[in-house]
Amino acid sequence: MRIPLQITFHGIDHSDAIEERIREKADKLEQVCDRITRCRVVIEVHHRNTSSLHRKGEPFHITVNVTVPGAELVVKRDPKDSHVNEDILIALREAFENMERQLKDFMTRQRGESKTRAAL
Repeated sequence: MRIPLQITFHGIDHSDAIEERIREKADKLEQVCDRITRCRVVIEVHHRNTSSLHRKGEPFHITVNVTVPGAELVVKRDPKDSHVNEDILIALREAFENMERQLKDFMTRQRGESKTRAAL
């Protein structure tokens, strides 16, 4: 089963290769937690100059929202240092690794709550 996935590009041209990489990362999240009901990924470049000649060095801002029953998990990579996340693939990897950790923590908490309730 593939989770509903929404991918949005802001301030950057759409890329089929990047979209495919995001789909691969989202599929991996589904292996961690099969209860994901929605995943939304936003890739942004906040650039001061609209000329494409001056985009080099601008960091990528990645937001990953995952909805599971009873919670919405959010990872927002909004770098302050201009040299962080200049490579979109690294920015995506970091964001999805962070989301994977959040999902694992969420699942652990859910299992712990279920065991406590069952014991009562």
